[in-house]
Amino acid sequence: MARNGRSNRKQGHDQDAEAFRDASRGERLQRVMADAGIASRRDCERMIEEGLVEVNGTLVTDLPAWVDAQNDRIVVDGRVLPPPARAIYILLNKPTRTLTSARDEPGSDRRTVLDLVQHPNSGQLFPVGRLDYDTTGLLLLTNDGELANRLTHPRYGVPKVYRALVKGRVEPEAVEALEEGVKLTDRKDGRTVGASRTGPVEVSIVHREADKTVLEVTIREGRNRQVRRMLAALGFPVRKLERIAMGPLRLKGVARGDWRELNRGEVQALRRAAAQAAKETRTDRGRKGTP
Repeated sequence: MARNGRSNRKQGHDQDAEAFRDASRGERLQRVMADAGIASRRDCERMIEEGLVEVNGTLVTDLPAWVDAQNDRIVVDGRVLPPPARAIYILLNKPTRTLTSARDEPGSDRRTVLDLVQHPNSGQLFPVGRLDYDTTGLLLLTNDGELANRLTHPRYGVPKVYRALVKGRVEPEAVEALEEGVKLTDRKDGRTVGASRTGPVEVSIVHREADKTVLEVTIREGRNRQVRRMLAALGFPVRKLERIAMGPLRLKGVARGDWRELNRGEVQALRRAAAQAAKETRTDRGRKGTP
């Protein structure tokens, strides 16, 4: 009898449950439950499929399901889950001579990005990806590991846009070579383990003179010092490098060395961008016949 009741209830809520299939909403439901101490992720998945979980009054039984842990009301077998610690998202306009790390190595006193962010919960924050010591511009810091992974993992391919001032006059042939990919050495555990070609990038010339060029370079990977190494490989050493965008987020209204919290709309836009980039990556792999 209980199972039939749950089945009927599920049919009445199918349309509402569609909302939870949007990955841009936040985190996987079973992960939120597991982080709250309900059970292991596998057991949480079974509880969802058995009809024991409601989100905002809607029965959710299909996986994957995505929720906003901060704002959704999640009820597991009659128990309301308390919201987790507030997720924090900081946009920092990183200056030069600043280490993208929570702390420096012992014995060194270099300034870190967290030295610049005077936030009450700064101890919970970590940088999303890295910017070189002398690279400036847009850097995100957060305590949201799920979103950080989506923004940095190559399989999601979220675009990052850099503005580079390089030595030399960049001609169209060099732009084409950059866009097709450049072969760079690969390193692991401090050792060179081979070489591979970078993925396609997008390059536009902003300004060009006889001895210098300003470029905008969009990449979807995250290799160590990738933009600098690609340009140097073609004979154009970088004099200045600034990241000006990550997905839909652009570096606007924040002075060098200053920071601000993202608003809810900006966080949702980042999540949508990560979800869309992952979808496009899967489509491209399908077309090429790769697993």
